[in-house]
Amino acid sequence: MSKFSGFSPSIYQFLAELEQNNDKEWFSANRDRYEAEVRGPAFAYIEAMKASIDKISPHFRVEAKKVGGSLMRIHRDIRFSKDKSPYKTNVGIQFRHTSGCDAHAPGFYLHISPEESFFGVGTWHPAGGLLHAIRKWIDKHPKDWKKSISPKSFRDRFELVGDSLKRAPKGFDSEHPLIVDLRRKDFIAVQNLDQGDVSSKEFIKESAAAFRSAKPFMNFLCQAINVPF
Repeated sequence: MSKFSGFSPSIYQFLAELEQNNDKEWFSANRDRYEAEVRGPAFAYIEAMKASIDKISPHFRVEAKKVGGSLMRIHRDIRFSKDKSPYKTNVGIQFRHTSGCDAHAPGFYLHISPEESFFGVGTWHPAGGLLHAIRKWIDKHPKDWKKSISPKSFRDRFELVGDSLKRAPKGFDSEHPLIVDLRRKDFIAVQNLDQGDVSSKEFIKESAAAFRSAKPFMNFLCQAINVPF
């Protein structure tokens, strides 16, 4: 596997062309480009990130393999979708917790697309039981929650985003001092990136620094859902 030195700008060109030609015939004709411009560099990035993620926590999977690894599959699940386009037009790389098997598990995430690129950390659309556990943990440990999102290194990079309830969740006071956080349906934070960031030879260092800054946040979420960090 080649050494990672930043994603080439050609990855954006490939994804833009795929968006305009989202069908099996075009993808089959351009499969070699996909391997050279997308999957190959993505695997090199994953391998290069393993040491950094292991230093943050040994409980997150960093696997460069075609099936079930850290690179999310390019094929869309179209079984229940009106949009029958067969391929995703973004690259998703997730270093997910060993306790989870899908995109909803707590994890460190890289998203690359022509429209937007970003780092993500946290848990997206956690199942009802896990969501309630996080809310209860925030309610029980408000100071620890505030400490997890207050370090300057984290705040300078990340912003908490995602869906929220319009009202207080069942069992919580609408006047709770942390009601804004308790109404969250996602516990994720995002750092936006531009194409220059993603193509930089320093992207591994930047990725490691970003994910390292989220360590207190990720530790809190893992404690909340009772998995090791």
